[in-house]
Amino acid sequence: MGLSAAQLRASIDALAGIEPAFAAALERAGYPEPRIRERGHETLLRTIIGQQVSVAAAQSIWNKLADALGDLTDPATIAAAPDEALRAAGLSRQKAGYARSLAEEVTSGRLDLAHLPGDDEEAIAALTRIKGIGRWSAEIYLLLAEGRPDVWPAGDLAVQVEIGRILGHAERPSEKLTRALAEPWRPHRGAAAIFAWHHYKVDMAVI
Repeated sequence: MGLSAAQLRASIDALAGIEPAFAAALERAGYPEPRIRERGHETLLRTIIGQQVSVAAAQSIWNKLADALGDLTDPATIAAAPDEALRAAGLSRQKAGYARSLAEEVTSGRLDLAHLPGDDEEAIAALTRIKGIGRWSAEIYLLLAEGRPDVWPAGDLAVQVEIGRILGHAERPSEKLTRALAEPWRPHRGAAAIFAWHHYKVDMAVI
């Protein structure tokens, strides 16, 4: 499970002590609510389904798959499904392939989602062996489903935008710069990402 409210508060307080700009941003935006996803196959399958479609469209596809196939928490359900059923529910040919890649990695035992490597980079490498799961998706999973406190999704656009705003940059920092800027924040970078998303929502509400 993801970082708890208490863990978030403690890490954000630590960040405010490290970086004065975080302290000022915390005064403006307050503490974020926890962002928690379930660990396991279902969350990763939802990630694949949700790529490049709206939240509503992704939920519609999920519902159609569940109605047609049954228990989507079990990767064997997808592994046994005919291509026609996946396509009829709204999955593109590419996404159907990604869903099968995930199911095969889990059902074969090559990927054990209950026991991913403890090292974050090794865990990212294990997840990105799944077709359709890139570094960003792997980092989001490790942060929100496993609650790993120092995962830093520096490729996330909203994280880049808000870290730039919080630190007073004239332009959105690149992924490379966003990674470099966060080095002093270890081991609290996961909370920094969640705070950046929260701050982004507050900014959008004000604009």
